[in-house]
Amino acid sequence: MTSMMRREIAEQPEALRATLRALLPRRDEVRALGGSARQVLFIARGTSDNAAVYGRYLLEAYAGRPAALAAPSVATVYRRRMDLDGVLAVALSQSGRTEEIVETLAWAKDCGARTVAITNGGPESPLAQAADLALCTEAGEEKAVPATKTYTTQLAALAVLALALGAEVDAADLERAPDAVAALLDDPGDLDAVVDGLAGVAGAVVSGRGMAFSTALELALKLKEACYLHAMGLSYADLLHGPIAVVDSGTPAILVAAGSGPTLPGTVALAERVRSAGAAAYGVGGDEALAAACTARLNGPDLPEWVAPIGLIVPGQLVTEALARRLGIDPDSPRGLRKVTQTD
Repeated sequence: MTSMMRREIAEQPEALRATLRALLPRRDEVRALGGSARQVLFIARGTSDNAAVYGRYLLEAYAGRPAALAAPSVATVYRRRMDLDGVLAVALSQSGRTEEIVETLAWAKDCGARTVAITNGGPESPLAQAADLALCTEAGEEKAVPATKTYTTQLAALAVLALALGAEVDAADLERAPDAVAALLDDPGDLDAVVDGLAGVAGAVVSGRGMAFSTALELALKLKEACYLHAMGLSYADLLHGPIAVVDSGTPAILVAAGSGPTLPGTVALAERVRSAGAAAYGVGGDEALAAACTARLNGPDLPEWVAPIGLIVPGQLVTEALARRLGIDPDSPRGLRKVTQTD
């Protein structure tokens, strides 16, 4: 029987097409609201926080705008005011109903920020209602607890945000993303080999850098949520500063990279180092050099680095769903989790 998670993974090309149809025409609205912002502040938790990491790298590397991830507890626990005049605060929540995120966005507005919501919860959701401008994704209802299509459509919304704020990229690359995801669904690469390798271990390191860092964090989270694997998501720069010691024959590394870009050579070198230490290295994306350096490799999207994360996560989602079933876990309803998580 096909899981809901697997069905929702397959729905991503159409969810992305619908989201881009809805949001690309709204670039002028975003520009009018946030075009003069001196900084962008992202407000999120969980999977949405991983999406925000992509937004931060995208804005800083391609739009030249400083960006940061907020600490919601400053607003909701410490209840401290900050000078956010000239800041564009962007809150992400799949449901639009996480009270902490809604409260933090309202706090940011009260502190002087202009505010944007990115949510699949629709324009009537509390988060959308709290924002000056709501960018509502068009993923449709997501029933499986592990987020898949709501995550990739958040990335698409962040790419639209970056275009509106001056990212020096080609919007046509973004419009190709749904077809690139469909191609990965048809041919994800060495899926069985990666599942086989992960089925016999208790933990793994998932690493990427730059634009791919968000994918490493999100894949590690999915493996923890749905497969109960002790997966650690790290930038490979941080990995090399000590945690590389945990990589051994019982702890493989999953290494994520776009097919081009400045972080690819370092990812290849890391794969070679992992293999030389007697550990398995599983690649996600990259080029033929990464494939040659790895034990097995999942395909990446035919997209440039700036938009590649929308596709890079998809083979990882497929691995997560297949591994959960291999381990006898229901990927739709992992233990201890609910679709909407409330924190203080």
